Amino acid sequence: MFRGFKERAIEPEMMDDFSKGGIELQKALQHLRIINRIFGASAPTLYGVQRLWNEANKPRHLSILDIGSGSGDVNRRILKWADKNQIDLKITLVDITEEACEEARQFFHNEPRVEVIRSDLFELSKNCADLVTGTQFVHHFAADDLQKVIVRMLKASRIGIVVNDIHRHWIPWTAVWLTSRIISNNQYILNDAPLSVAKGFRLEDWKNLEKALGELNMFYSWRPLFRYVVIIGKHKI
Repeated sequence: MFRGFKERAIEPEMMDDFSKGGIELQKALQHLRIINRIFGASAPTLYGVQRLWNEANKPRHLSILDIGSGSGDVNRRILKWADKNQIDLKITLVDITEEACEEARQFFHNEPRVEVIRSDLFELSKNCADLVTGTQFVHHFAADDLQKVIVRMLKASRIGIVVNDIHRHWIPWTAVWLTSRIISNNQYILNDAPLSVAKGFRLEDWKNLEKALGELNMFYSWRPLFRYVVIIGKHKI
């Protein structure tokens, strides 16, 4: 982790061990919502959704599938954006763990526009949603798997995809390390929150992915606070 952050950390996160979980994981997802608010995790995803929506001529009906959603809290801001723009929006939250799905059901229990499904990226049907988003999702995969993950997300979307993930840098690592210890004593949070930064991305990682994907119209940009957004519209492929 302390290799100058030039390379992505390869250590697995505790959340990627599906043999564990239970109440400790549910608590971690609750604490992660606090961290997401502090570091503005929803903003890059909304930026990408807005951009693809504009490029698709602002459809009045829109469906979003959020893969690896956790409790799906970043989508609350997207729902408010849809209200403001009078968009008939449906959001499907998909996660592989029952703990995340249960947290999402409770978090959105009064929101009829949100559906929660327990599933895996590679089980998704083709063209099952207009947009597929992944917030803090793709850093869970090794570099050799990134191309496969992006292609699978594209197959599941009709309009395009938005990837929002963490900038690998010592400043956000330090900020997340400190914040996680101030707000939580949960083992998932203490281990995974700073590790997720070390497993994050730098500009050259997206350039390498762009080369591997070939002719796709891939846009990527640094966004506050220490994040990258990647946007690929299928209508331009």
